[in-house]
Amino acid sequence: MTTLVHNLIDGYHDLMDNKSDPRVNHWAMMSSPFPTLGICLFYAYFSKVLGPRLMENRKPFDLRRVLIFYNLIQTVFSSWIFYEYMMSGWYGHYSFRCQPVDYSYSPMALRMANTCWWYYFSKFTEFFDTLFFILRKKNEHVSTLHVVHHGCMPMSVWMGMKFAPGGHSTFFALLNTFVHIVMYFYYMVAAMGPQYQKYIWWKKYLTTMQMVQFVMIFAHQFQLLFIDCNYPKSFMVWIGLHGVMFLFLFSDFYKTRYSGKKPSKNEGACMPVLNNKQNGKIANGKTAHYTNDYSAVYSSCYSNGVNNGYMTSNGTHPLNSCATTEGDESRKIK
Repeated sequence: MTTLVHNLIDGYHDLMDNKSDPRVNHWAMMSSPFPTLGICLFYAYFSKVLGPRLMENRKPFDLRRVLIFYNLIQTVFSSWIFYEYMMSGWYGHYSFRCQPVDYSYSPMALRMANTCWWYYFSKFTEFFDTLFFILRKKNEHVSTLHVVHHGCMPMSVWMGMKFAPGGHSTFFALLNTFVHIVMYFYYMVAAMGPQYQKYIWWKKYLTTMQMVQFVMIFAHQFQLLFIDCNYPKSFMVWIGLHGVMFLFLFSDFYKTRYSGKKPSKNEGACMPVLNNKQNGKIANGKTAHYTNDYSAVYSSCYSNGVNNGYMTSNGTHPLNSCATTEGDESRKIK
């Protein structure tokens, strides 16, 4: 038994010290997986136990202005990460067919690794989506699937950052950040109120965009099964399976949507397009003049507490709650 423990410890140190990327070992949170793992576990505990318990005897917070500002920051942050991914490789320098990781200390390789770290960091900022649900006492939206997805993503991205910060699988992050730009911009405008609805007429195309994203991700990853490419096959398979899983979740939504079946609580993938109508009234007491094309099927899902700009003052929700992305999760499965 003692020998087994020593072998496990030696294997762990060999993996961390000799098989990881030495360029990032001294970067924040990169020397060990345990800080990231600890934060993820605390996030899960807070989301399902501590947070709802702390809010149990408190009134919901009014976070309209906070949500507008938060979604603005996330939109800008995602835009910057997307730009950095483009400029550090995907804008002409990287190959879409096979792109090994550049482990050199060249400025371009280090820029890509730095961009990967900020993408990793962004997975923690998305925890605020869950926090806003809890502070508004929308606990029905904090489903197990939602928490598992968001709780696992930082750990998943940490492994890629530790061993392969660059190369083929960063295409996943490139697409993901682009989707986040669109999604957070939509949520920002939606939180600004009904008078801005005319500017987000394109919301019906959001799910299609996400579906295309997932197809592109697994197609891009799994092509390496048929060609010789100097890129870690394990990361290729891991990222490809992410695309397959999220595509399955959204396919479930489409089957539910077009079969006319009313979904049960937490069934299927979440729709990021939100309900405009609540018993004929919207949150500010005015009559809703129209109903969302999807409102008969799915309600607010992973919208960090925004229902197309209408924020209820109590804990009720239009029809149904669900969980995603990075759905999201379902929430917005990003």
